[in-house]
Order: sequence, then C-alpha cells, then structure tokens
Amino acid sequence: MKNPSSTPEPSPKLLRQLGLFDSMMMMMGIVIGSGIFLTTGIMAKSIPSAGLILLAWLIGGLLIFAGALTYAELGAAMPDAGGQYVYLREAYGPLFGFLFGWKLFLVNMTGSIAALGVAFAMYFGYFFPSLSTQRELFGTMITVFGKSFTYSVSAGQTVAVLIILIFSLFNYVGVVFGKTIQNVFTVIKIVTMLGIIVFGLTLGMRNPIDFSLNPSSLSLTHILMGFGVALIAVSWAFDGWNNINYVAGEIKKPHRNLPLALLIGTAGITFLYILMNLVYFYALPIPEMTGVVRVAEKSATALFGTKAADLVSVVVILSILGAMNGAIFAGARVYYAMAKDRLFFHRVGRLHPRFRTPAFAILIQAIWSCILALTGTFEQLFTYAMFIGVLFWVIAAGAVFTLRKKYPDLPRPYKTWGYPAVPLIFILALSVVLLNALIEKPVESLIGLTFTAVGIPIYYIWKRRTRLNEQDILKYQKGDRGNAQE
Repeated sequence: MKNPSSTPEPSPKLLRQLGLFDSMMMMMGIVIGSGIFLTTGIMAKSIPSAGLILLAWLIGGLLIFAGALTYAELGAAMPDAGGQYVYLREAYGPLFGFLFGWKLFLVNMTGSIAALGVAFAMYFGYFFPSLSTQRELFGTMITVFGKSFTYSVSAGQTVAVLIILIFSLFNYVGVVFGKTIQNVFTVIKIVTMLGIIVFGLTLGMRNPIDFSLNPSSLSLTHILMGFGVALIAVSWAFDGWNNINYVAGEIKKPHRNLPLALLIGTAGITFLYILMNLVYFYALPIPEMTGVVRVAEKSATALFGTKAADLVSVVVILSILGAMNGAIFAGARVYYAMAKDRLFFHRVGRLHPRFRTPAFAILIQAIWSCILALTGTFEQLFTYAMFIGVLFWVIAAGAVFTLRKKYPDLPRPYKTWGYPAVPLIFILALSVVLLNALIEKPVESLIGLTFTAVGIPIYYIWKRRTRLNEQDILKYQKGDRGNAQE
C-alpha cells in the first residue's frame, strides 16, 4: 500500500493547524449554504406533505450520519490531504482516484464555487439592484457550427467573479486566515439560524401544520418516486458533508478530531435543517410553498412581515460566503494530492514557500470557477454532477470493506460503529436513490456519468505522458553519468 503519511513530500509541508472547533466549523460551514433556504418548496412539488418532507429530511440526515460514521474510519486511518481521493486510490486503484478528482475539478467543486458566487450576487443584488444578475453589461451573438447562440454577461456575474477571487486570495495567503474567516461566518450563521428558529416557533403567526403523510391522496407509486426525488434534493442540501476529509492532512490529532467533526457536524446540521423546516410549515401551508424557490424569505415575511425578508437575505449571504470559503479551502487539497501522485499538473503539487498553502491549486480552481460563472453553464453542470457525486459517496463507502480485507494490519484508531450494518445501509439506501434518479431524470444522470467517463482516456493519456517524462529523466541522468565517466 502506498502510505501517504510516509511518502516523501517537497519542502515545505502542510501543517496541522485545524483543531476540533476549526474542523467542525469547516464541515458545517461548507454544508450549510443556500440549500436549506431553497429546497423545501421544490420538494413540495414531488411530495406535497409536511409529514413526508420532514421524514425526507430526517432520513436524509440519518443516511448522511451513517456515511459520516463510515468516512470517519477512512479518515482516521488515512489522515492525509485529498481525503476521498486517497481512499478510492488505495481501495480500487489510481484510476478511480483520478476519476473522482477529475469530476471534482471539472464540475463538482468548481461548479459549486461558481454557483455560490452567482447565488451571492443574486442576493447582493437584492440590496444593490445596479449590481444584480438582472442587469446586463454585455451581450453578443456567437455562431458555432452554423448555430447561433446569445451570450451575455451581467453585473451579477462580475460580482460573482470578484467574490470568488477575493475568497481564493484569502485562502492563498494562509491556512490561519482561511480558517478564521470560516469560523466567523459559520458561527454567525448558526447563531442567526437558531434565532430564526426560536422566534419563528414561539413568536411568529402560526399556521396549523397538517402532519398527515398523504393529504392529497396520491398513489403509492407517486409517493415513492416523489420521495426518491426529494431525497436527491436533501442530498444537495447536505452536499459537502465529506469535504472535511479533504483537509485531513491539516487537522490536529486527526484520529480523534476528524471523526468527531464529522459526527457532531452531521448531527448538528440535521437538527438545524429539521427545525428550519418546521418554521416554514408554521409560516405557510403546503399549497403556498409548492414550487417556491426562495421559501425561507416567503416564510419569514408571512411570520414577521416584509422587513424579515431582509434579515433572511443577510443570513443566506453569510451562509453562501461561508460555504464558498470552505469549498475553496477543501477542493484545492484534492488537486494537490493528485499532483503529488503525478496525476495532475506538477506545479499543483507544490506548496507556497511562505504561506504553506497549495497556492497554485487554489489559483487554477479560482480561474476555472470564474469561467463557469461567466459562461452561466454551472447550474446545468452541477445538476448533472449531483448524480455522480452521490455515486462516488457509495463507492467510497464500499472502500471500508475493501480496505479492511486488502490491508487488515492498517492502523485504524476509529472503526465504524455498527459495522458492517451501518455502511451497508448507507450504500444500499443511496443505491436505491440513485436508481430512482436514473428512472426519473435519465438525461441528467447519464450526462453526469458521461462527464466522468471522459476522464478515463484523459487518465491514460496523463499516465503515458508521465511515463515518457520519467524515461526522459532517466536517459538524461544516464547521459550525465556516462559523460562523467568519460
């Protein structure tokens, strides 16, 4: 086994500067983005029942908790930069690790950063309309292969690019700077969410909640299919729960702090999400929230009046910025790990000599995220990538079984509670969700698979290029030795 902890690294090295609190704030800050404020109204289209929606959030939270229990073993056993990339590489070979990193850079992480940037611009434009996504700055017609397309850039997109670059710069100049920003934003948004929950459940104008599971008398098939679609939405709201594993190489006492950050963070997020949904249901009956995207604002307005919508917008902005900062911090560590294995540009595997950060990895991540934000394609890409993202959760969870058999003597400071039942439940339940998504949204699911499959020939091209470079180096070294002997 290639033990990342013992692999020679170029100087300087990553420093373990994240304590338990930092790790928890990183984990919770990445997950709590805009999803909880936007998804419930969309879920109501598939399952128009407060009881079923709450059940979906509870089951989704329990499934992610099962995943956290599973990933905790992997992270404690291999506490190195790259997280899931390392587990896949060790369990199934470098191709699987590369495909994970490929889709992460091409779509998932950069698409998420782009989406968060534009989401920030949308809410920022609420207060400053001249900088909103509705104000077009530039527009033109582009003809490709005889087909014409309209391309435009809005003021909001430029705001998105600017905020991505600013937060990338923060993370470029040091881990301490990045983690401090993360801690501040996460604490503020958690406290503010708790304030909304407390006041919403105690002082707001309440709407009687109908907790019946099937008030619309839908068929069992419709309920089951709709519930599966709702779980995909829940998965999106929990997306990023495993990103703390990417930065395991910078966590102090990772055998203890990484499992605790995963488990406490997942439980805390589930608790907050369920209570926020109760506030929504107190504010609005199901028919009034069905299909509403900005359901948090509409609920706050119904409970406390129009001024409350401003407060919710501020909370969403803080949540978005915290999630973006965490995504920028975590994503770069995966590309850094790939480059150390010679599966990405060599320079990406170097650390800044002063700041001790994967500076070039942060830079290229920022550039690609900005391109996605300016092209406006990130929303579609992110939709396609959600299916493949959940698929990789399942594959990585299976690594617990593979690695226990493949490397029985690997030190495991933490072992998955409830093994083998807990990881099996996680794998089987999400496999059902994936199958349902494949049936309900075949185009999006298959495009996500295609994006990933494109990485297979890229992997072999990269391996061949690396092998040729190594051969050239050996020839050069032999030539030097021959000249010295002469």
